[in-house]
Amino acid sequence: MSDRPIFIRDTRGYSCSNCRQRFPNSINLADFHCPACYRVSISSPSRKMGRSSFSSGIRDNQIGSRVSQVVDKIKVKFSDLKRRRRDSSDSDTPKTLNSNPSPLAAKPPSSAVTRPGRKRALLIGVTYAKWKYKLKGTVNDVKNMRNLLIENFHFQKENVLVLTEEESKAELTPTKKNIEAALKWLVEDCRKGDSLVFYFSGHGLRQPDFNNDERDGFDETICPVDFVEQGMILDNDINSTIVWPLPKGVTLHAIVDACHSGTILDLVYIYNRHKKTWEDNSPPNKTRKHTNGGLAISIAACEDHQMAADTTAFSGKGMNGALTYILIEIVKQSPSQGPTYADLIEMIHQTIDVVNKSGCLPVRIIRSICHTNLLQKPLLSASEPFDVKNTRFIL
Repeated sequence: MSDRPIFIRDTRGYSCSNCRQRFPNSINLADFHCPACYRVSISSPSRKMGRSSFSSGIRDNQIGSRVSQVVDKIKVKFSDLKRRRRDSSDSDTPKTLNSNPSPLAAKPPSSAVTRPGRKRALLIGVTYAKWKYKLKGTVNDVKNMRNLLIENFHFQKENVLVLTEEESKAELTPTKKNIEAALKWLVEDCRKGDSLVFYFSGHGLRQPDFNNDERDGFDETICPVDFVEQGMILDNDINSTIVWPLPKGVTLHAIVDACHSGTILDLVYIYNRHKKTWEDNSPPNKTRKHTNGGLAISIAACEDHQMAADTTAFSGKGMNGALTYILIEIVKQSPSQGPTYADLIEMIHQTIDVVNKSGCLPVRIIRSICHTNLLQKPLLSASEPFDVKNTRFIL
């Protein structure tokens, strides 16, 4: 940022007037700049990414072959760019990504009625079009994720709720109020056999933890389109809204393509892909973070302290979130039964690593724009440990 933000003081400390991130009373305002008023976007040379490292070496030949297929397909994307852009012209693009009537208008079935397992999804993409730190790839991410759910996982269109700034109805724009209402809609009347998906592409920030329920001392947040005026949505609130209510037999998947998104659902177990074990992420103050018997799984774009990238490197002129694009390509190229969670996470990491080290066109674009590699290390977390080696990624 070129201008210093104004810090507002209250009984709990200071808050940034620009992004509303909170800081303790102990900061020295004379030397302090808010570090969180942006999410990395590598659409122009003026926005640079810091350095990070990825594990090297593909230990499994089968995974290595499948990673190569993903990378090869990324290269092929450039050769047919003109055709894809023509096929996806404005005349072919629907004005809304929601069914009519909106999924919000549908009434949940009566508790007395027995129904089969239901698939339901909430997809949110925020561009912040009227803000100087706008993003260009989030709506593309939502469209691609919607297509994946419908075409590969057989979600019904009427059960997929989309919030973007391109929607004409006021209740379908990604404001804080609408996102909070949509999160409640997602888990409303969920029952055994249901598969729920929460997807978010947009800005993510972090702020000091004032409740002593975070091991790293920070709460993670997602930013609605009106977060400057209305504030951010904290991981604590996401956890209590869509994790707590999950009954036995219900599975929730969260895929969050945003900065600082590693533990955005505050799930109590984090998967260590190097040690191949689950690690404890339970809150120090023992506050509730668990489900009501169901299973919550989160795949985040990066660790809590890292940035996530919006980039043109994978699809030519169209912007995409790196996690979203790679995950979708891996799933589409996997066998019909889908990859295991262990393979999926490993392939995402190895694809980023291979793309970083290769000399293909996407990498030259990345390096010419940001003078470094992709930073992020996607993170898998869950409400309870499960067998990632043998359990397949199915939404």
